[in-house]
Amino acid sequence: MIGIIGGTGLYRMDGLEVTETREVDSPFGPPSSPVMLGRLGGRPIAFLARHGLRHDLLPSEINFRANIWALKSAGVRTIIGVSAVGSLREEIRPGDLALPSQYLDFTKGLRAASFFGKGLVAHISTAHPTCAATASLLARTAQSLGQALHLDKTYACVEGPRLGTRAESLWLRSAGADLVGMTNVPEAFLALEAQLGYCTIAVATDYDCWLDDPSQHVSVDQVMSQFRDSLARVQRLIARAVADYAEDESRPCRHSLEQAVITPREQMTAGQKAILDFLAS
Repeated sequence: MIGIIGGTGLYRMDGLEVTETREVDSPFGPPSSPVMLGRLGGRPIAFLARHGLRHDLLPSEINFRANIWALKSAGVRTIIGVSAVGSLREEIRPGDLALPSQYLDFTKGLRAASFFGKGLVAHISTAHPTCAATASLLARTAQSLGQALHLDKTYACVEGPRLGTRAESLWLRSAGADLVGMTNVPEAFLALEAQLGYCTIAVATDYDCWLDDPSQHVSVDQVMSQFRDSLARVQRLIARAVADYAEDESRPCRHSLEQAVITPREQMTAGQKAILDFLAS
């Protein structure tokens, strides 16, 4: 089953026939919102609002671990995120959609970034942090819909909540980033720790602030307006992808923990074993 994490402006999927609204209690606390379970075009999906149903969570206040835990506990095997981003490349215009395949982490340690720790030690490989099969599905779907989609982009995740300085915007460009946002880290890495496929549809809402023209510098009004204008295309893309989705347990993300755990099982507490068994399931 596919799980959708809705970002800024996306708090419910159009066409989703909700059959259950599930409150989930994870070992890491409550998620951002209840998980909405239902059917989209006849296929089962789960939906979770990243910032809460009333958008009352800053990026660094999101309980990313609980969100991923809640979706997996609902039966999700693949996550498609939706995120508003700033474009750091002229060819990625406001309103365009892009799929990140790599991440640069410029968060500052305020976010709980791993399911592991406190005596349970593991180190997953994040050389390829996103699910190539999911990205391929979205790319094929976009082509069938005649939608332009930028592929294999690098997303720089910053702490926020402030919008960046011009020096930061220029520096991120020079570091090789194509997109800048505040929410995909640690979300993408936690999904991989939970052996879930993950891919984000990034909606370019602005050019951040690297252009010389001050009228092109990002503002909240610009972000919200452009995101709303793009939502219909995003939801069509997701709905068609859900219809064509097929589960495949051979994907690399399904085996991310196989050689990652260092702590011997005989040294784990019952609680640590339960967490590991859930993540590895």
